[in-house]
Amino acid sequence: MTLQIIKAKETGFCFGVRRAIRMLELAASKHDHIDTLGAVVHNEQVTKRLGVMGIRTIDNLDELQSEFVAISSHGVSPLVENELRARSLSVIDTTCPFVKRVQRAARKLVEGGFFVVVYGDARHPEIKGIMGGIGDKGMATQDASFFKTFQDIPRRIGILAQTTQIPENFILFVKDMIDLTLRQDSEIQVLDTICHDIRKRQSFSLDLAPVVDLMLVIGGQSSANTRRLTEICAKIVETHQISQAKEIDPDWLKGKRKIGLTGGTSTPEESIDEVWKNLSAYNKGEADNSPRDQD
Repeated sequence: MTLQIIKAKETGFCFGVRRAIRMLELAASKHDHIDTLGAVVHNEQVTKRLGVMGIRTIDNLDELQSEFVAISSHGVSPLVENELRARSLSVIDTTCPFVKRVQRAARKLVEGGFFVVVYGDARHPEIKGIMGGIGDKGMATQDASFFKTFQDIPRRIGILAQTTQIPENFILFVKDMIDLTLRQDSEIQVLDTICHDIRKRQSFSLDLAPVVDLMLVIGGQSSANTRRLTEICAKIVETHQISQAKEIDPDWLKGKRKIGLTGGTSTPEESIDEVWKNLSAYNKGEADNSPRDQD
């Protein structure tokens, strides 16, 4: 049975990831060693390739060995950034402009007297950077019911989203927040801060999922936006997330005719192509194995 392989309309790096990697490659061409505070992007193959260029990932400032240090595309808190500057280090700030926008919006809300609620994973580096800029004037959560535990609900609340969240889930969260917190004389401001590239990637993947028998989502296991692609596609069709072609289980392909491919915004196009080539091998030379792009 010949497999038809269909690639989502848009794959490869998003603007923010492409920008971050370009900045690091330029810096690596001038300096032998660069430390990055946290993985610049959440993709193991990309991190490994950068490592060959002399770009080393560290988890905290105590591990610094280079005078050149990069802030990851997920950003850091003002406290961490100030510490880097105080050490007279040469800082390469690869923070995604969309993440910078959320950081600024959160601070502006706090300055306006709002308690800020960020819809997202409090453990994620992006969220840590945002929350680090507003201190105790806000919180990060994905469960609005947490507000039932508040004795005094803030009168003015600003709601933002982690850039990689699923829009539909954010809308439901906002509705729950309004139900739980809106009362006389209260004020709620909602800012849609989900990245445009993330929205498009999710939309194209959702368009493809209903017309295939199997979706393969390619990307790092630590990538939040890749996990969310897997989550939304799995609601429609059998879906598996892999980081590279060798993880494909032949049993997944049994009885399948159309295979959809998509990938996270930190997944290089080469990884998508590698999976396509691996799948093409199952056709044993039958027909034309060139990948079809999503219409």
